[in-house]
Amino acid sequence: MSDSMPDFPNGARNRKEGADRHALVRIMEVWRPHAVRLAVGLVLSLLAVMAGLALMSSAGLRFAGAALGVVIVTTASLRLLGISRVALRYSERLFAHDAMFRALATLRVWFFRSLASGAAAGLGFRRAGDLLSRLVSDVEVLDGLYLRILLPLAGACVTFPVLVAVIFRTNPLLAVLVGVLFCASAFVVPLAAARVSRKEGGALNRAQAGLRVGVLDLVGGMREIRAFGAETRMLDRVTSDNDTLLRRQAELSARMAYAGAFSQCCTQLAILLVLTAIAGVGFARIPVVQGIGILFLTLAAFESASGLTRAGMLAGNMGAAARRVVAVAEKQGTPDASVVQSDEMPANFDIRFEDIDFRWQPGRAPVLDNFSLEIPAGSRVALLGSSGAGKSTVAALLLKAAFPQAGRILLGGVDIATLPDTWLRRKIAWLSQATHLFDDTIRNNLLLGAPQATEEALWKALDEAAIGDFVRTLPEQLDTWLGEGGVKVSGGQGRRIALARTLLSDAPVIVLDEPATGLDAQTEQEFFRTLNTVAAHRSVLLIAHRLTGVEKLDRVWRISGGRATAATA
Repeated sequence: MSDSMPDFPNGARNRKEGADRHALVRIMEVWRPHAVRLAVGLVLSLLAVMAGLALMSSAGLRFAGAALGVVIVTTASLRLLGISRVALRYSERLFAHDAMFRALATLRVWFFRSLASGAAAGLGFRRAGDLLSRLVSDVEVLDGLYLRILLPLAGACVTFPVLVAVIFRTNPLLAVLVGVLFCASAFVVPLAAARVSRKEGGALNRAQAGLRVGVLDLVGGMREIRAFGAETRMLDRVTSDNDTLLRRQAELSARMAYAGAFSQCCTQLAILLVLTAIAGVGFARIPVVQGIGILFLTLAAFESASGLTRAGMLAGNMGAAARRVVAVAEKQGTPDASVVQSDEMPANFDIRFEDIDFRWQPGRAPVLDNFSLEIPAGSRVALLGSSGAGKSTVAALLLKAAFPQAGRILLGGVDIATLPDTWLRRKIAWLSQATHLFDDTIRNNLLLGAPQATEEALWKALDEAAIGDFVRTLPEQLDTWLGEGGVKVSGGQGRRIALARTLLSDAPVIVLDEPATGLDAQTEQEFFRTLNTVAAHRSVLLIAHRLTGVEKLDRVWRISGGRATAATA
């Protein structure tokens, strides 16, 4: 956009506010199963606010009456109101926080399911640190949406008419002025603070995610960092990310302080107005007893709304957090909701990509453009291409981890968009360049894809992957602990264990996405010789930069410019 368009900032701000509102509404839809609990927490909160106002007003009347030697409010009444307020406040905190914790748990599960089934599925398309930041920090920030914004805001909406109505009966002008100050403190200042902090909140979330990504890179790559003597550079990067986060936090804290100071000024000015009305300065004098009651009520009202100023400053952070969480579920490339699942299941496992168009982001160049490819059942096909050509995207589309914007993918003549995800992924096994071995035993790593597999089946898969003899030499054999990422075995051994896990699924289609990455030339050739044997009766799609010469293939394709063309090598 050019500078000649003066409406751009407002338009951009409006779009951002609209995105925030959409994300927050989506979050509350996820919380819908807990609507009754959240509503009960809200009712208890409002009752506690009303009890607090009644208690403070009655205490003021009691105090003034005692000074004048008259009994206006009995001790029993104060005791009853005090006990009621304590009980209601305790119940509200207990019930509302319990409801919020349940809602956050549901949100985390929803987030993980969206991650596992949508375009952000675990195919290496997102950074672990960023996902961890969204799952932990951003979700935790959203507890303030209910506890720090909705409950206090509802309380302020109830407090305002009560405060104005009580004062109006004694002094209409004072009621108007105090009401204006209350609106400024409870509504106007928090709204202005939310607008000011919206940009800062997004920057703060990005800074937190950046620091988490840097720390995970530092810890996960420690061996390589030490080997190349890069400790100082990596530590400087983390320090820089930490300084950025601290700077963002300081800026947000400073703005919160300014907003809090303005809100406090409104409170003090309201108290001053009530005192001057009691003294009869600038107002028609109001009776001392009623005036003291109004003073105590005003203090309680403004105190109950004081948290809204801080909540307003945090609202921008909450909106940005909601956008980041919802973005995973609504990322470009989600399935068409109008697609109806088919009752017809594939009779065979021929695979055909028909005129596929796909891009990861709406504004970016297409990865695949009118892409077509056929893999007959039982055939062995290689798809070659340079980095970024779209090879791994083909695997993502076939596994329904991403969804094309145009075209379709057929399995046995049936569009995979109409097939159940769970069924499809049982029929298509996947081995990637970064297949993860968990910090667990060999047995449990193998059982990941086939929980009901027998020990005989485990050994068969290990033998087929040419790693069974090695596992038999280990003191604990299948119960040997692999360590985080499989650090207790070599790269070749870890890759063969991952292959055994893939073979254990007994899927008729195997997708191999750069499966030999990181292996030396000899180990790589031995790995593919093993594949030639164990995958003899399955369809194989081998995705690679190049071939070693030992692969047994029926067809070789090259992908370039988003399309596949036949190749000989």
